[in-house]
Amino acid sequence: MTYRLQLHGGFTLDAARELVPYLAALGVTDCYCSPVFRAAPGSMHGYDVSRHTEINPEIGGEAAFADFSSALQREHLGLMLDFVPNHMGIDPETNNWWRDVLENGPSSPFAQYFDIDWDPLKPELKDRVLLPILGDQYGDTLERGLLTVAFAHGALVLHYGDHVLPLNPRKTPLVLGHDLGPLESALGGDSPALREFLSILTALRNLPAYTRRDADEILERQREKEVARERLARLAESDPAVREHIAGAVAALNGRPGDPASFDRLHDLLEQQPYRLASWRTAADEINYRRFFDINQLAGLRVEDRRVFDEIHRLVLALVASGQITGLRLDHIDGLFDPAAYLQRLNAGAATLASARCAPRIAIVVEKILSGAERLPDWPVAGTTGYTFLNDVNGVFVDRRHAQQMRRIYARFIGRTESFAHVMYECKRLIVSTALSSEFQVLVHAINRLSEAHRRSRDFTAGSIGRALREVVACFPVYRTYVTGGTVTAGDAATVAAAIADARRRNPAMESSIFDFLQSVLLPSIGDGGSDAEPLAAARLDVAMRFQQYTAPVQAKGIEDTAFYRYHPLVSLNEVGGDPRRFGRTVTEFHEANRERLRCWRGEMLATATHDTKRGEDARARINVLSELPGAWQAAVQRWHRGNAANRTRLSSGYAPDTNDEYLFYQALVGAWPTTRADGDQLDDALVERMAAFMHKAIKEAKTHSSWITPNDEYESAVQRFVWRTLAGAAAAGFVRDVQGFIDAIAPSAMVASLAQLVLKIASPGVADFYQGTELWDLSLVDPDNRRPVDFTQRRDWLADIEPLLAACSDAHASATERSGSADRVETLVHAWPDGKIKLFVTAVGIRARRAEPSLFLDGHYEPLSVEGIATRHVIAFLRSHADSAMIAIVPRLAAKLSPHRLPLGDEVWGDTRLVLPPAAGRLTFDDLFTGRRIAADTDGTGRATIPVGRILTACPVALLRASPATREGSPGTH
Repeated sequence: MTYRLQLHGGFTLDAARELVPYLAALGVTDCYCSPVFRAAPGSMHGYDVSRHTEINPEIGGEAAFADFSSALQREHLGLMLDFVPNHMGIDPETNNWWRDVLENGPSSPFAQYFDIDWDPLKPELKDRVLLPILGDQYGDTLERGLLTVAFAHGALVLHYGDHVLPLNPRKTPLVLGHDLGPLESALGGDSPALREFLSILTALRNLPAYTRRDADEILERQREKEVARERLARLAESDPAVREHIAGAVAALNGRPGDPASFDRLHDLLEQQPYRLASWRTAADEINYRRFFDINQLAGLRVEDRRVFDEIHRLVLALVASGQITGLRLDHIDGLFDPAAYLQRLNAGAATLASARCAPRIAIVVEKILSGAERLPDWPVAGTTGYTFLNDVNGVFVDRRHAQQMRRIYARFIGRTESFAHVMYECKRLIVSTALSSEFQVLVHAINRLSEAHRRSRDFTAGSIGRALREVVACFPVYRTYVTGGTVTAGDAATVAAAIADARRRNPAMESSIFDFLQSVLLPSIGDGGSDAEPLAAARLDVAMRFQQYTAPVQAKGIEDTAFYRYHPLVSLNEVGGDPRRFGRTVTEFHEANRERLRCWRGEMLATATHDTKRGEDARARINVLSELPGAWQAAVQRWHRGNAANRTRLSSGYAPDTNDEYLFYQALVGAWPTTRADGDQLDDALVERMAAFMHKAIKEAKTHSSWITPNDEYESAVQRFVWRTLAGAAAAGFVRDVQGFIDAIAPSAMVASLAQLVLKIASPGVADFYQGTELWDLSLVDPDNRRPVDFTQRRDWLADIEPLLAACSDAHASATERSGSADRVETLVHAWPDGKIKLFVTAVGIRARRAEPSLFLDGHYEPLSVEGIATRHVIAFLRSHADSAMIAIVPRLAAKLSPHRLPLGDEVWGDTRLVLPPAAGRLTFDDLFTGRRIAADTDGTGRATIPVGRILTACPVALLRASPATREGSPGTH
């Protein structure tokens, strides 16, 4: 079992070390941490790694990491690290590789470390990097005096706000060689200081140009610029006249606001740098380095280059070699040029280290989002990071029978009908045309070059290729394909063919043959039949592989970060890796997914919440209940809409919020509403602020009325007013009471669903994963809400409080009276569920059981169990067995319909509903791990064994039944 911790300056490695005894007591086997390597200053997540070769000093550095690791080893806990191979944070003050690139351009030894196009479409960017860091147009920024040169440590640097950028050392003489007369007069023509100063300027002028790529010239530039820097620093420190000259030359360069001509020399200097300063708005169209999605501060790495691979993995593999790391979670695997080759190289390195120290190989999981029926490629990994399971388990708590009714309610509320397929298509087209336009144009240019190389395709213009390619990307059904040369897999061929067919269908007026050409490009082993196809094979393959790197961020930005904020029939389905078109799962589908996981990926993580999920696991479970009660939901949302009409603002473009955003707001509010009753008619300001922040993010992500790139302050302000007036305004009391009443009605059923999904996670094949703090109720919204500080003191204290009960329930030798007493205390926890202790209790019991019998849960046979009786559809049950161990998991589902006015406990709810056991299991007696009760099966005259569900779910709404030691000893296996 893994437990995820988010490390940052406010929660350091020392803080994590203090939690180790708590995690061990909880039952965790592995701590799972966010990236620990040096990140951008102030990073709250660590994904903006600036040095893979150094433990982040902001979280404690190397010494703190060693102490943390030692603490884990003392408690026999492993350590899984989140690792980022795809990109780096490019703050030049902490990322020395990027700083060198900015100083030396293509002549930098690190120029090939980053995925930079040094010969882009825009000729002004040849051999230069676009830096879209300015808040305004370049010319305005320059002439307002916001770009200033300074002298520091023997070199010139450029300041812009918090940015400090290096300047091309070869151009230093343009600044320091200006107006030398006063310096010569002050020092005299024979002055050693003057000769040294002029010698330094000559040395800098003679540096190889930053455009040179010859290895010897690169080495010469690197060596000589540093020598000149050191000489100039010493001279400036020792000679006041030189120091004064430098200060005057820099001051004369920087210009005077209000005098545009005074900035000409500074402009000329900046135009001779290996980078081009630009407004942040230019990034979408002109940026020439691959980014992580559309984040300018994260530059893509060429980890396919062996030098880059070795550099960024040096420290992490050293930690593997030392035994301090037992697992790796690989971030954004689809961003890599060749994921399979990368994983093979990483596995080879890790396996060699494990063999050298006679230790087990580390577990590797990949952040891979699977769409629809897509399967994880045959990679050398344990599995994915858990989003597949998240959507599988979430789906069984959504009432599929009400899919059409829920969609009709939504359509009537917003006043229009639209399919998710159409929303998704439009959102992906939008992303291609805006946020990721620059990368798209690079692809179009590359494909256009391929078309010009053959007589059958040369008439396709860049414009026609761009229009067709945009449609193919918008219709792509998965994150990416994995073409690497040689034979294209049937799955990749089918994926591309499906995208091409959908694009054709949507665009009947387009020239059909251009789609055939694109298919030949994207599946490069399928030649076009021409005699000159072979020489183009390498170029085709390169384009196809870069196309694959492009479709993944389009899918993520288009669906997860746009469409999911536009389409809201039931937002609990709008989850990472989810598909709102699939309204729930059957129990059979859930079992089949578990069986597949046991067959193929038994080391896969089982997640129900992560740092990236759109809402907390218990918020999602509560929203799912709406699918069971569409009539009550429709009545409530219409009532709220009427009551809050005065809180909306009429703008020239319509009302704010519009009905779609308002519908999202009500669902989010239901999910985030606290489990404890509001204080009278007043809400805690913290909830109001959280909802306001959520809606601010949601409307920007939707990109309908506003966006991060083009804010609509009028609409955003109106939505903020709506949130505050609705929840905390003068007339908010009635609405707060109404929502509280609605929550009171559905929250107990949501609690049961939350505990049920928790038990399913614990008992299913795979590695159960717990996100920080979720051992109590998790009613969080999307980040940053789900990354708020966790009260671990409360959790430690509460675990200590329930420790006697945990011990009593696990005592296999307890008397019947003692077992009854334990069950009564658990039932008390159940009825006091709003405080969250029951979730902590179920979590601790479950993961301690997994820790005690790891083979049972990781390798054990998985058998779905049949259920008979009136409430058959409301039960999920399965048997895990291994050697002489056996465990049954049984949980309710759709409890709001099963038992609308009481918890689903006892025979009055379950009636004749019975669990049917396989013959071997029928001879066993079971101990309920959550209550300590001993439960035996009923056997009829034919030997058929059953257990009434009401007999199992009496004190607690979920159960894990472990075969009693007294009956399983010497018993035959159950399969």
